[in-house]
Amino acid sequence: MDLPKSNKSIKVYKIKVESMSGVIVFGGSGFIGSHLINKLVASNISPIISVDIKPPRVNVDGVNYVTADVRNLSTLALNNSSISTIYNFAAIHTTPGHEHHEYYETNILGANEVTKFAEANEIKEIIFTSSISVYGPSEQRKTEASLPTPVSSYGFSKMMAEQIHRAWHQRNKSSKLIVVRPAVVFGPGEGGNFTRLAGLLNKGFFIYPGRKDTIKSCIYVNDLLYSIEHARNKGASYILFNGAYANRYTLEDIVCAFQQEHFPKAKTMLFPKSVMLAGASLLKAINFLDIGIHPERILKLINSTDVYPQWLEDEGLLFDKGLQNALSLWNKETNGSFK
Repeated sequence: MDLPKSNKSIKVYKIKVESMSGVIVFGGSGFIGSHLINKLVASNISPIISVDIKPPRVNVDGVNYVTADVRNLSTLALNNSSISTIYNFAAIHTTPGHEHHEYYETNILGANEVTKFAEANEIKEIIFTSSISVYGPSEQRKTEASLPTPVSSYGFSKMMAEQIHRAWHQRNKSSKLIVVRPAVVFGPGEGGNFTRLAGLLNKGFFIYPGRKDTIKSCIYVNDLLYSIEHARNKGASYILFNGAYANRYTLEDIVCAFQQEHFPKAKTMLFPKSVMLAGASLLKAINFLDIGIHPERILKLINSTDVYPQWLEDEGLLFDKGLQNALSLWNKETNGSFK
């Protein structure tokens, strides 16, 4: 399959964060949080407080890093009254990877603690990252108007966390709440499915697990942050939107985009679903090539995540050639390593 190649001049959606004084980023050491902090620093926002149970990937000058557990913020004291905005990116999200109770403990208790912290410190704006997992697996296209029908512990916990944030917004009439449901977010430091895919293609092969036409909603981390900032600058006090490209990329589209411009020598083949699942179980047992193959990850590749960003489309944010431009930018930013 031939996709339109990206232009030599890569289109970059530059983020200029405005209309805020100071910021707290819960989950600031995570993938999206780390990228956000870099954008905040570049926009001269001050103060910037990063709150996370883990240390930052890289210490950025001008950022106050605080170690705290989002499940209990009772000892977190805010000594600066100029904080206007909270980004709540803290979550347990890797699936598989955690016990069922861990998703509920972190994602629901975290939502309760963050909204309590906002009320106690009279902070009126929260941006919350939920997940497309609230829609549940389906081959049918889902928009923001679709009824959430989660099936996983992660999806249920995120749906309940959304409700907690909305309750905070309803209690605080002058507040502003942005809820974004990101699809697969990729880019430097992601370490997830896109990174694993690039690693396989770099090794020279990729095996399609049972089908090639699986729709995989996705978005580059910079484009997600651009979309969030666009929503922040709207006049509405509450916005819910899906963070994804409007182009409904299939797994084959994504693989071909990598191949055409970055891994032209990589070969692909199609294996039956039953063979892939049996092979994944064996490879999981012996951790073959340390490439993170797991039966549940195989199922995630087989099942579509056809989530459409209707709100972004209505706003005119279509990100033309989004995937091709994103891969070119990712390649440039990591010197071709896609890590």
